[in-house]
Amino acid sequence: MNLTRQEALLVWYRAHHRKLPWRADPDGPLAPGYAVVVSELMLQQTRVDTVRDYFARWLHRWPGWADLAQATEEEVLQQWTGLGYYRRARYLHAAAKAVCERHGGKLPSDPEALQALPGLGPYTVGAVRSIVFGQPAALVDGNVTRVLSRWLALADDPSQGAGKKAVWSQAERELEPGLAAHAEPGNWNQALMELGATLCNPKDPQCMLCPVQGQCEAHAQGLQRQIPPVRQRTAVLGVQARAVVVLRPRQDGLGEPTDDLVLLGRRGPTGRWAGLWEPPTVEGDEASETLHKWLGDREIQHLAELPEVVHLLSHRRYVVGAAVVAERRPGPELDVHKLGYVGSRWMTLAAALGQTSGLSRLGQRLLEQWLAEK
Repeated sequence: MNLTRQEALLVWYRAHHRKLPWRADPDGPLAPGYAVVVSELMLQQTRVDTVRDYFARWLHRWPGWADLAQATEEEVLQQWTGLGYYRRARYLHAAAKAVCERHGGKLPSDPEALQALPGLGPYTVGAVRSIVFGQPAALVDGNVTRVLSRWLALADDPSQGAGKKAVWSQAERELEPGLAAHAEPGNWNQALMELGATLCNPKDPQCMLCPVQGQCEAHAQGLQRQIPPVRQRTAVLGVQARAVVVLRPRQDGLGEPTDDLVLLGRRGPTGRWAGLWEPPTVEGDEASETLHKWLGDREIQHLAELPEVVHLLSHRRYVVGAAVVAERRPGPELDVHKLGYVGSRWMTLAAALGQTSGLSRLGQRLLEQWLAEK
């Protein structure tokens, strides 16, 4: 029996989908809304393998909307430590509060109400509507964009203008009444994403394993490696910075280096790494002089100069040098507010490098560098 493209892809999805903790069985009950929203925000710009453990820890600590809504922002950021793009965590926290305040703790199924929740853009709304509520709603992420672009042999850039409109239009056509996808939209959207994530990959599409290669225009024309066209990279801004790792070693001189205390400053509520903790760090050409003045005439021992750390963000390339110093004898507390921080604390190195410390990834790398030197 000849299957339509949709039927073939749905059969393939049932047989080959990855077992993921937030994903419902294709023939079982629909997935719970809270788990889907948490996973979707975590998965934005993050690999599935990385998200698995974070997702499990998150649901263990906050099993539902009401639990998350009662958390503090600092607790949420601490739980997100290492996932990056911390705005997602703030959106998730704000969405939990909105669900509880506006909808009695129950995720709404109405499209407009979903769109009004913090952090839920067109893709996430489409995912929730189809996967959680079984509504025939389209979604387009990077994987779906690639699959549909190849099916259409789309020459335009699918991330903007006419190309973006063509991809979204195709995603909506796939869910028209009477088609197999319309009957099970959640499975269909996940099948599209799964195909893009596992076989229809960017550089080396596994067309020989693809269940619908015979109905793909790009494959028919031998253009699967040229579609979608490679996007021009956004210019990256270089940033020079200087940090100081201030330690208080154990007074008895015993124990592991991870038992030493390290001074951390907390960034303000806006800007990069907002609300996170880090060793005192200053950007710009005069960073070294600024930190030197900040340390003043305190009795400190210079322990090491760390190799420069290159830390990449989406549009910035940080090059950070760092000195490691130890207080010879504790004096008045160093005032991190003078460096623009909103708070300070001392933590053991072991705690600072823990999974829920709230330390920025750059801060983690600096402390890891020091321990690697020991």
